[in-house]
Amino acid sequence: MRHQRIEPPAILNGQEAAKSFFASCFDAGRDAQERLWVAHVDSSARCLHVECYDGQLESIELPVRNIIVDAAKLGSAGVVLAHNHPGGDATPSKADCAATRKLIRVSEAIDLTILDHLIFAGNDCTSMRRMGLL
Repeated sequence: MRHQRIEPPAILNGQEAAKSFFASCFDAGRDAQERLWVAHVDSSARCLHVECYDGQLESIELPVRNIIVDAAKLGSAGVVLAHNHPGGDATPSKADCAATRKLIRVSEAIDLTILDHLIFAGNDCTSMRRMGLL
């Protein structure tokens, strides 16, 4: 049996749209562990697929291989990443920056664009793209 979507796919065409899309994924101030969400989009920024990865109390490993495999299967043009910092500081850590740069390098091989990496902490949200880190 085939399933058909009733609602149109979300459009993640910029930081504000992505922030609104991911905000409900994080329980502001109540998440006890880091959690990473990855949204795969087509060339028109329509969301194709969303995947969630659970991390540890204060860290999460960026699953580069899984993201690339999913992107290849889905034919993704880009991905938007979002994860939380339960400690309350939405500033990207050195590990966040290094892992995102690694994903960018690997994604170039399949023409996948890393559109943004958002970090949520309580009611705050930081965009690595807006900070010039992508």
